[in-house]
Formats: sequence, structure tokens, C-alpha cells
Amino acid sequence: MYAPEDDAEDAQHTPEARARAASRSTWVSVVVNVVLTCAQVVAGVFAQSQALIADGLHSLSDLVSDFVVLVANRHSSKAADADHHYGHHRFETAASLVVGLLLLGVGVGMLWSALGKLQAPQSIAQVHPIALWVALGTLVAKEVLFRYMLSVAKRVKSSMLVANAWHARSDAASSLVVSLGIVGNLAGYPILDPIAALVVGLMVTRMGWRFGWNALHDLMDRSVDEQERQAIVTTLAGTPGVRAVHDVRTRKMGDLVAVDVHLEVDAHLSVQTGHMVALAARDRVMQRHRVIHVMTHVDPWYPPGP
Repeated sequence: MYAPEDDAEDAQHTPEARARAASRSTWVSVVVNVVLTCAQVVAGVFAQSQALIADGLHSLSDLVSDFVVLVANRHSSKAADADHHYGHHRFETAASLVVGLLLLGVGVGMLWSALGKLQAPQSIAQVHPIALWVALGTLVAKEVLFRYMLSVAKRVKSSMLVANAWHARSDAASSLVVSLGIVGNLAGYPILDPIAALVVGLMVTRMGWRFGWNALHDLMDRSVDEQERQAIVTTLAGTPGVRAVHDVRTRKMGDLVAVDVHLEVDAHLSVQTGHMVALAARDRVMQRHRVIHVMTHVDPWYPPGP
């Protein structure tokens, strides 16, 4: 339902504001991931910790996905042109699909490596204590980064930024698992280090599948959820002159929505008046919801008979 404060929020959802927020938060993530990737891989090799190296590769995949987001953010904010009449908003969805596939590939690689170690437990080395300190530092850094990125993503309502934020959270969760595996290794149970790497691989694979699957459905014109659809219908039905609303169809365009709807207006109104009612309904929806386009069809409405 529309509230006065929605107007203030709308300013944060403009393409320009969303592009600025995406660029700023993603560059913060780039800096953090460069530092963490270097620290984890170098420390993992020195400390002979497969789990820490796996976590470093996960951070590296974060870095790659950050650049995917930056490229998509640049293209998705472009205005409509002769070849893209509805704009370029689906670049965001495509970016989410790429991030999902990237995670899926990294996760499968982690699983393969960890299973190889578990099949040859005699080759598992005792890790150096420095691996634990690096893993704990990574855990804190990734959790802080996740909370920052998710707050930005929710403020501007960007599914692409939400996907990238949860990518950071998956790193925080994996760092926790890695820390536990290293603690077990240091306590005399070396097999826990590759087991931790295996768990990290499963987490990354699961998240990659989920992001990729959702993005694929959005590219196939998935509709918005019922709650958002009903809110749009309520706004349309509340327009003066609209007697009824039916055949409402929605499809996602990145983080925005395209709407097709049939509006019933009084059958005795002139064509011009009925057209003005449809324009008013369209404008109300586009002002109050994350809707980029509304296609209206005006049908005649007759009062119920005696």
C-alpha cells in the first residue's frame, strides 16, 4: 500500500542512484577481496592448509563476480535505444546468472580437490597456527562486508547486489567452517582440514545453483510475487474512473517490472476520456511501484442490470 514516505524512498530507486550505490559498494568489495585473496592463498600455502587455500579461491571468485557486477551495472543503467526499447535492465539478471555459474564452477572444483585429499589421508599435513589467525580475520572482514553490501542492496532494491552480498556471506560462513577445520587439525585431527574444504565446496555449489536457477527464471519472464502483484492491482483499481481491473500480467525486467493490464471504464465515456483514465492509472503505478512500463487495454464497463 502506498504511504507518503514512499516518495522519499523512490529517489533511492532511480537508475542513477542505484548505479552509484552499486558502483560504490562493489569497489569496496573489490578492495577487501584483493587483500583477503592474497592473504589466504599465501598463508594457506605456507601453513599447508587446503581449507584456507579453498577459502582463498572463494574470495578470488568474489573478486571476479565484483567485476561482473561493475560491468553489468554500467550497461544496465543505459537508457533505451533503437535496439533495446525497454532499456538494458536485464543486464543485472544476466550478471546474477554469471555469478551463479561462477559459484557453481568454483564449488565443484573445491569438492573435487577435497575428495582427492580424503582418498589419500596420509598426505594431509599438519597446518601452521598462522592459518587459524588468517581464517578468523577473514571471517570478521567478510561478515562486515556482507552486512554493508546487503544494506545497500536492500536500500536500492537491487537483486544483483543482493546476490553479490550473499556471495560475501557465503565466504563468511565458509571462513567459519575453515576455522573449525584448522582448529581440529591443530588439535591432532588433520583430516578435519580437507573435510572443512569439502563443506565449503558444498556451500558454494548450493549457492551457485540457487542464484543461477533464479536468474534463469527471471530471464524467462517470471512474474512478480502475489503480494507485489496485488499491490499494483490495488493502485490501478484506486484510480478515479477505473471500474474494474482484470488480466493483470507482470514480468521482471532486471529489478524493475513490466505490466500488462485490462482496465474497465464506464462504457458511456468518450474515447479521449477513457484514454486519460488509462494514462492516470499508468502514471500512478509507475510513481508508486518499481514499474518501468505499463501496457493498458481499455474495456467498456456496464452497470449491473436490475
